Amino acid sequence: MGLSNEYRVCTKLIFGSDLVTPCNILDSMLLRASNKEAVESGKEASGSTAPASSSQRLLWCHCYHHCPEDSTNNTCRTDGYCFSMVEEEGGVPVQTAGCLGLVGSEFQCRDTGNSRQRRSLECCTDQDYCNKNLHPTLPPLKPPLYVDGKIHHMALLISVIVCSIILAAIIVFCYFRYKRQESRPRYSIGLEQDETYIPPGESLKDLIEQSQSSGSGSGLPLLVQRTIAKQIQMVKQIGKGRYGDVWMGRWRGEKVAVKVFFTTEEASWFRETEIYQTVLMRHENILGFIAADIKGTGSWTQLYLITDYHENSSLYDYLKSTTLDNKAMLRLAYTSVSGLCHLHTEIFGTQGKPAIAHRDLKSKNILVKRNGTCCIADLGLAVKFISDTNEVDIPPNTRVGTKRYMPPEVLDETLNKSHFQSYIMADMYSFGLILWEIARRCVSGGILEEYQLPYHELVPTDPSYEDMREVVCIKRLRPSFPNRWSSDECLRQMKKLMGECWAHSPACRLTALRVKKTLAKMSESQDIKL
Repeated sequence: MGLSNEYRVCTKLIFGSDLVTPCNILDSMLLRASNKEAVESGKEASGSTAPASSSQRLLWCHCYHHCPEDSTNNTCRTDGYCFSMVEEEGGVPVQTAGCLGLVGSEFQCRDTGNSRQRRSLECCTDQDYCNKNLHPTLPPLKPPLYVDGKIHHMALLISVIVCSIILAAIIVFCYFRYKRQESRPRYSIGLEQDETYIPPGESLKDLIEQSQSSGSGSGLPLLVQRTIAKQIQMVKQIGKGRYGDVWMGRWRGEKVAVKVFFTTEEASWFRETEIYQTVLMRHENILGFIAADIKGTGSWTQLYLITDYHENSSLYDYLKSTTLDNKAMLRLAYTSVSGLCHLHTEIFGTQGKPAIAHRDLKSKNILVKRNGTCCIADLGLAVKFISDTNEVDIPPNTRVGTKRYMPPEVLDETLNKSHFQSYIMADMYSFGLILWEIARRCVSGGILEEYQLPYHELVPTDPSYEDMREVVCIKRLRPSFPNRWSSDECLRQMKKLMGECWAHSPACRLTALRVKKTLAKMSESQDIKL
């Protein structure tokens, strides 16, 4: 029966958990092992099995709650281990004992780590009924894992935040979509109502002629302007400046130019619109005004100024790519000064036109029509003379003219701002520089100069006030004349004309009307019909 103590083996496995759930896998294994041993024991007793080898020894064990069906006196027999186990069921410790078969018994005694019950199992093989001396105890309860709780709360918080953000995004999206759909019908209805003010088939020329014959002379009615502005289709961007962008658009198939001002240039937009809508302002050598409107929502605003479209673009661009003969040169010069003369002239009457000075005259602000004539544009800095009160109406904006074209009295700040004639003479200085730009591109004797800006050889590309003041006021320099001009009568007269326009003293400069008459005489002498 007995083995020495050095061969005694006792294995104890302790399982602990704060969760009490049934675990029948080990129980069934223990029960099957006990039944198997009991059956083998019965067979051996009845002589139905072969005699066991002399080296195999069967162990008697005490059993309790895990006894085979044919056990007597709570005993069982096994070729493996005796065990005793305590486990918690419903908060109460329950003691069990029995036999484990040799096959897999070491695993059953050792590897019960998957159990989620509070349980303690001890095994022995040192002697019969050795499990009576085993007294396993339940392991202590594990403390709660606070880390798991923190992770759980953090995951819950993140989930709530993410869900809230997604919900808010969905609500915002639905709101804007609803507002957009809600605004569409109103816009289309308004557009249909506006259509009634412009009958189908009416062209811009027809509308403008009707407005002129109505007697107002101040352009299209405001409602018609806003209707046209709504119906404009932007096609492509054709220019960009310090005030905004210029687009080519279409209205009922007709090309128009749309000047889109930056919101910071609202004063320029307002002033230019006001000047264009001045009574009797329309002239063939002033850019044809069509409409003005403010378009936008609460988040953005666009200031539109819609005018005639001229595909040759500005005089600056035209001169860079085109060579001129005497006829083309005189046509450009004469039509330019004709527009300037109309601006400068006051027309008296019940609904008269005030005298207007441009204040930013340069080749980029003069457009060239398809027939080679010019029209003056960009009136955002223009000033008006109110003869009734003898006051100069100066626009309240921060823009200034182009430094390269500024006359001496502006550069040295001696301009008399309360005297309107000072602004007229400042325009004439700038016009003299424009005549120089035109004349350089006129061919004589098969020779012409490449296009250059005035003072190109004297100041940098983007001159400062000091650069221009030193050249124009202190040194009193002016653009140089090519030698070939002296041998051509037309260019020689142009040279004299521009010299009288850019004289240092404003009082010595020619008026626009005088220049217009001189150019007309030059055309007659050249037998040129302008």
